Amino acid sequence: MLTPEQFLGFLTAAILITLSPGPDNMMVLGVGIAKGRSRGIAFGLGCALGCLNHTLLAVIGVSALIAASPAAFTGLKIAGGLYLIWMGIGALRSRGGAQVAGGVPDESARRLFFKGLLANAINPKVVLFFLSFLPQFVVASRGDANWQIAWLGLVFTVQAAVLFGLLGYFSGTIGQWLNRTPQAGMWLDRIAGAIFIGLGLRLIVAR
Repeated sequence: MLTPEQFLGFLTAAILITLSPGPDNMMVLGVGIAKGRSRGIAFGLGCALGCLNHTLLAVIGVSALIAASPAAFTGLKIAGGLYLIWMGIGALRSRGGAQVAGGVPDESARRLFFKGLLANAINPKVVLFFLSFLPQFVVASRGDANWQIAWLGLVFTVQAAVLFGLLGYFSGTIGQWLNRTPQAGMWLDRIAGAIFIGLGLRLIVAR
């Protein structure tokens, strides 16, 4: 299980990152606007559940590194920290302007659910993100890194399912607001970028 500090710190970061404008949540809004709430929710839930695949890969990868060498695990965390800093700099340099498109093919809610699930599960960028992000919240001294990674991945998946579901349900209102207020996306990017850089620096300087 996670400690309260781990849980709250990770949940806060995960929520802000999930809300930062990106392909997944923009597509959820687009589906909801074009095809209705139920299909937007279905697609969003599919995207969220795709995170379970990345959690499994992260558990397997981290487990292999720990078994091979504690130094290798430290190397992964430092490399992940550098990757997060790189992502953070990109987010801070973003000029915003996130627009929600409504042109989505006419598909059933069931088909959109599996489409979101598959699209997220096989996205190599999301795999790399999970391998970089989740280990930042592992307390190595506890000795149960595998279970910590699994719980962190589950927490991320649940909060993503809730937020994507809400995005699908309120897609019309949120999409119109984002299209009218492009700077909102910019400030969400700024927040996410600061989180990425903070996590990366914390890991690199920590011993």
